[in-house]
Amino acid sequence: MTTTLMRGPFLARAVPYLPLGLFALLGATLAYVVRLPCRTGGWNDQVTVYTNFCYTDIFPLYFDRQLGTQNPYFADVVFDKHVEYPVVLGEVMQVVAWIARWLEPGVTPEATAAQAVRFYDVTVVLMGLCLVAGVLLMAAVAGPSRRWDALWYALAPAVVLAAYINWDLVAGALSMGMLLAWARRRQVLAGVLLGLAIATKFYPLMFVGALFLLTLRTARWRPFLISMGSAAAAWLVVNLPFMVFAWDGWRRFYVFSQERGVDWGSPWLFFQSKGWPVLGETDVSTLGMVSLALLCLGIAVLTLAAPQRPRLAQICFLALAAFMMTNKVWSPQFVLWLVPFAVLARPNWKPLALWQVAEVWYFFAIWLYLLNQPPLARTDLGIGDDTYFTAVWGRVITIGIMMAFVVRDILRPDKDVIRQGGVDDQIGGVFDEAPDRFTLRSPAYR
Repeated sequence: MTTTLMRGPFLARAVPYLPLGLFALLGATLAYVVRLPCRTGGWNDQVTVYTNFCYTDIFPLYFDRQLGTQNPYFADVVFDKHVEYPVVLGEVMQVVAWIARWLEPGVTPEATAAQAVRFYDVTVVLMGLCLVAGVLLMAAVAGPSRRWDALWYALAPAVVLAAYINWDLVAGALSMGMLLAWARRRQVLAGVLLGLAIATKFYPLMFVGALFLLTLRTARWRPFLISMGSAAAAWLVVNLPFMVFAWDGWRRFYVFSQERGVDWGSPWLFFQSKGWPVLGETDVSTLGMVSLALLCLGIAVLTLAAPQRPRLAQICFLALAAFMMTNKVWSPQFVLWLVPFAVLARPNWKPLALWQVAEVWYFFAIWLYLLNQPPLARTDLGIGDDTYFTAVWGRVITIGIMMAFVVRDILRPDKDVIRQGGVDDQIGGVFDEAPDRFTLRSPAYR
């Protein structure tokens, strides 16, 4: 009887999420179909990969990082051939490589080629499950009245196109889980998931700043410190073994991130290509850090001086967008980072749709541009610098527009659609309905 009673409420809560799960599964399937031209034999021809717009890091890295024969971080390879990702992703790659070798045993060239395809297939299944999990978690975070906003994450065109370029969807699911745990005031779980997300992809580190700023304004220090302690502990648990026993492999990600020059998608590439004074001549790492610091300072002032405490999703979105726009590389799959936070920050379809157009154009433009670069130099198939940079700036401008609307909503809370009907911050957890303890506003305006 007790089991039946418990099952009933659970099913009642789960049923509204079923359609969203099915839509997310549809998005994951469409993403697989996008890469079928490569999956069925086109990966070995770079021209075919670019003209069919089906590039992925997953298949070539199986060979290039020796995943068929060696373990990530512990591999006996030259430094530049170590896996260049944080440890959670490296271990995901390791487990999937074991499965691929089990499905296609052997050491012959034919067996290795078959293993690489299986490695891609199993990875895609895992990433598809991460997308479904991320969509369902986002729906739970958004709450019953905004549950269907998660459709953007399930079926946005840029999400479908970029889903299987890399392993970013793992960090997306962990980040949405962190938000839900924080919203439910489960600080330890939120911290653990945040630590794991940072050990998967580096961008969730920006959410620490968002939590800190809202904690500074509300003085809810105990929940913040519990979550940060849990995050640090989780990060150490998964990183420490590799730091101790595979130092060179572990530090490859950090050395690669530091030494990497300006790359595709970054606005800094435009300035360098056009020879702009200062912006095109100064070290990109310095430019990126200084510009990010200035934007973060602006976000901090906005958070502490706004007439009403901003929502957590708004600050997370602004911080993450600032990080992406100032980074020295802006890969097509980075759109997966921003979609759920952009929607949670401001679920208005017009600027979101405009941004999706820009992201889709960039997705096609980057592969056409690479066709025109050495060693391929297929001018008959590719596009040139000026056309490519329209796509680069399209992303910058449309994200800037969304940021401007979010800033407007923060300065004028009556324009915030989420706060209509007396809602404060349903994602905010301990910040929800919390009074101000520290602001930068004059006492006359408090």
